Amino acid sequence: MSAEPHRLSRLEPYLDRPEPAPTLLKMLVGVQLTGFREDAELSQDQAARLLGFSGAKLSRIESGKSRRPPSERDVRALLELYDTDEYESSVLLRLLRRAGEPGWWQRYDKRLMPEWFDRLVGLQEAAAAIRTFEIQYVPGLLQTAAYTRAVVERGLPTASAGEVQRRVELRMRRAELLQRSDAPQLWAVIDESVLLRVLGSRDVMRGQLTHLVEMAQRSHVTVQIIPLDVTNASAPAIPITYLRFGGLDLPDVVYLEHIRSANFLEDRDETEEYRIALDRLADEALTPLESLALLRRTIADRYPAP
Repeated sequence: MSAEPHRLSRLEPYLDRPEPAPTLLKMLVGVQLTGFREDAELSQDQAARLLGFSGAKLSRIESGKSRRPPSERDVRALLELYDTDEYESSVLLRLLRRAGEPGWWQRYDKRLMPEWFDRLVGLQEAAAAIRTFEIQYVPGLLQTAAYTRAVVERGLPTASAGEVQRRVELRMRRAELLQRSDAPQLWAVIDESVLLRVLGSRDVMRGQLTHLVEMAQRSHVTVQIIPLDVTNASAPAIPITYLRFGGLDLPDVVYLEHIRSANFLEDRDETEEYRIALDRLADEALTPLESLALLRRTIADRYPAP
């Protein structure tokens, strides 16, 4: 029997979301199963052995990181082993079924959505807060279509026109996250060099920086710029995305992207290092109001309207 009766009641709203959140729901199912196992005072090895599972299989179920959710048969077996009460079993099984519904991003060609990128988009869709640092490009969730096209054409010079267009459409669909009524808080710290590097054309840059100004004035978006004259800025050499999930017993996740792969960090000691790094970058950056002023000056000085 669960030590905290009906603790899953706060997860019931996820059953009624118009869009499924499979990445989040797989993680929530895993976290709750871990809690039930600990309530039953069983180690992961003991539980796996009692059910004839391998340790690796139960580890995958509890981590929620597999591309597909666990089978209902396996989850029912675990709930029975842990003597979970009927209500909580019912909610968890309903969450599991919703976890099997594809998110909008999972309908795209797998070439555009490798497994690591699928996970990032799913985590962003579920996050309560997203912090990001960028040293080369405007953060993806704040890009315009024209700027995204320029980024894709620069990074994939041999891509067909059709593939470029699909990638632009995918990025714009991701950006709709910030238009939702339950949009996450987004806090972006951007190196000033991003504003000065011309991608596409000066017209494209003017449109992109104008969009940044507009987005930065929304209550759930904070934009800070690290000016070039901050010579001792502690900027890392790669972009950072830090995701928090707000009261759901889920760990913070740090996403580090490479050219054809990515790392996801969940260990608290590791994620804490990146949280501190982002705090330090925010301290070294201009304030949000100063950053808005710099954006407007950059538009006027470097990308004036014809």
